[in-house]
Amino acid sequence: MLTTSTRLKLQAILRRLASGTSVSLEERVYLQKFADCDRTVASWLRQARRQQLAGHHRSGMDGFLNELDLGASEPDQEHRPDRDDLGDWFGGADPWLRRD
Repeated sequence: MLTTSTRLKLQAILRRLASGTSVSLEERVYLQKFADCDRTVASWLRQARRQQLAGHHRSGMDGFLNELDLGASEPDQEHRPDRDDLGDWFGGADPWLRRD
């Protein structure tokens, strides 16, 4: 569980990241440390990354899908049926989604 001060600090970094403002390496490492341990922070990071890549805050259906945390935050993580094996693409999925 995050303390209030930690959550506010992380959200301030995420707001800057989403808007395309400069974020230092130390702040990115700090943010990633929490994202690796906390699924909520990881979700916030993915959403901020999507907003950064879009160049603006999305509205309408795109904003709704972003709030649901659907899709990849990185363009190179998207499935390309002509070049990717679907099984490999899901290799990094959560354990409840993988088939062993």
